[in-house]
Amino acid sequence: MNDKYRALDFYAIQEGTNLELPYISDGLYAGFPSPAEDYNTEVIDLTKELIKHPHTTFLARVVGDSMIDADIYEGDIIIVDRSLEFRHNDVAVCFINGEFNIKYVEKTREGELFLVSANDKYPKIKVEPEDNFLLWGVVTYVIHRPNPRNRHR
Repeated sequence: MNDKYRALDFYAIQEGTNLELPYISDGLYAGFPSPAEDYNTEVIDLTKELIKHPHTTFLARVVGDSMIDADIYEGDIIIVDRSLEFRHNDVAVCFINGEFNIKYVEKTREGELFLVSANDKYPKIKVEPEDNFLLWGVVTYVIHRPNPRNRHR
């Protein structure tokens, strides 16, 4: 497949992998900091927090800009759960005519299915009966750097 059309790079979840990190359990305040505050630190396992179904969950790195208005950027890592049932307007990984895409999935009352980008540069894609189409998985989390200058390119 031509890299120009590649939308995702996939990675499987390694069984038994835990990512335990210290975190401040009392929360962080966005207001005026208090130097007298004592924070309780605990450990959080990001694998348990982010991945509910390890056998059906994959990580993928986003390629392209079709979902930028949904705050999903090139270089972001998405967590995709293949066991979840799709709902109208879910962000999903779709396979259509030989290509993986990340899009909103929109279903009309008439039963028509559309793949919708979160970027006005890209038109809706109507899924036709003759298309080779599969709703591959639901995006459950997006991991990205908050400052655009630090994002992967």
